Amino acid sequence: MRPLPLPFPRVKICCIASEEEAWMAIRAGASALGLVGPVPSGPGAIDEAQIAAIAAKVPPGVATFLLTSHQDAGAIIEQQRRVRTSVVQILDRLESGTYEELRAAMPGIGIVQAVHVMGEEAIDEAIGLEGKVDAVLLDSGNPNLPVKELGGTGRTHDWQISARLCERVRLPVYLAGGLKPENLAAAIRTVRPFGVDLCNGVRTGGDLDANKLDAFFAALNTR
Repeated sequence: MRPLPLPFPRVKICCIASEEEAWMAIRAGASALGLVGPVPSGPGAIDEAQIAAIAAKVPPGVATFLLTSHQDAGAIIEQQRRVRTSVVQILDRLESGTYEELRAAMPGIGIVQAVHVMGEEAIDEAIGLEGKVDAVLLDSGNPNLPVKELGGTGRTHDWQISARLCERVRLPVYLAGGLKPENLAAAIRTVRPFGVDLCNGVRTGGDLDANKLDAFFAALNTR
């Protein structure tokens, strides 16, 4: 029996810091851009005025993700209205308010919940999000630390857990955490995600690197 072909995942380039970086990522082939708001740790955070300015310049068809560390639905709604991205990516667990409130207040705005894969419990966490969000994003942070890690760690996690999660959850799944051209094929082969998300893997000295972007998309096209 012939093996199933590997999926061709959507590509989200995260930690976009300027309009120039946005266009570099779009021209390379990105279908989504990540714009990081205030976070307790990690790279790429920019102020809300910058997020709004970049999001306003992105052409139709390319999604703009606001990465928010807020855990209160009302605060997330207010932040999205200020920056006007097409998607909200919630980096931490929602503690106050509900996803239903977010949906009602932000019609047409995508809702993506980050799930930090620290063990098998991530599978049940993702299953519990079915019917509440539009997608989940699997990352390698740790929100339980005194200074929370909510992304941008540059670390991979256990892809076998992510693969089992993808098989069981009825939501699109983005895979993040330590991805780079050298491990992309293995990540896609193992997890078979809907999308992949990169930050550090396509940067040099904190700046988006055109050569690394080209290498990544070359690896994607020849995986």
